[in-house]
Amino acid sequence: MGFRNLAIKILFLSQITTGILGNFSLLIYYLVYYIQHALKPTDLILMHLMASNALIVLFTGMPHTLAAFEIKQFLNDLGCRLILYIQSVGRSVSISTTCLLSVFQAITISHRKSCFKDQKVNAAKYIGCCIFSLWVLFVIIHFIFFAYILVKRNSKNMTRNRNFEYCSIRGGDDINASLYTALVVCPEIFFSVLIAWSSVSMIVILYRHKQTFQHIHSNTIYSRISPESRATQKILVLVCTFLAFYTISSVLQGCIALLHNHNWWLVNITRLTSLCFPSFGPFVLMNHCTFVPRLSLIWMWNKIT
Repeated sequence: MGFRNLAIKILFLSQITTGILGNFSLLIYYLVYYIQHALKPTDLILMHLMASNALIVLFTGMPHTLAAFEIKQFLNDLGCRLILYIQSVGRSVSISTTCLLSVFQAITISHRKSCFKDQKVNAAKYIGCCIFSLWVLFVIIHFIFFAYILVKRNSKNMTRNRNFEYCSIRGGDDINASLYTALVVCPEIFFSVLIAWSSVSMIVILYRHKQTFQHIHSNTIYSRISPESRATQKILVLVCTFLAFYTISSVLQGCIALLHNHNWWLVNITRLTSLCFPSFGPFVLMNHCTFVPRLSLIWMWNKIT
């Protein structure tokens, strides 16, 4: 018992430390760069992705870490619902911006003769509006559930109790569950399908480009990779990492929802898995990016230590 509790404490603490350091270093880098220069569309999307990941790490990772250190039930009903609201907004914005990033990059590298030709310039123009719309949309959608449960929390139909260790709430009925499925779960599934489709499209386009390039330059010993191909490979790694962790997390959460007796290991592994992409995503990105974000991380680390 003592060893496993210590292991979970170390893992949660490592995750939130890594997540805070990675997300805020990239976020500060993009904000500073944005003041001096205009961000490229992909960088603008990545900046908001880091912001949503930071919300998840702070408002999901921190409470779970405190609960792992035996600091439990420290939030009242309103505080608990507010934390859950911010968690939900961060999760929805994270998956939607990842989808936007993947689809935009697929459009960017698509063949000139493809049906996306006329959309490339327009897509870059409206990226900022799309990101703003996603934030507003999910803030409103999740506020509907936040307000609905607050209004109905004293109703006799609200019989379901949810214990998160750091807090517990009483609420939820069939209407709330149906609305949540329609407005949150279904869009998440749709975004996941779009991410998978755009990722496969990028892989096919890169493969065809490589085959054509090798055919043209078959006698050349050294060949350079185009900037678009490098950017696409970077985004593909990031998106595939997201899909892997998101799928595993969703499967584990489904198991918890179906099982009546929750295994201690299953619950904690599910929580750790849900934090993997928000915590390690920035480092996946930095590993396939230019040295500037890495230098910003080193600068922040030196300031901390």
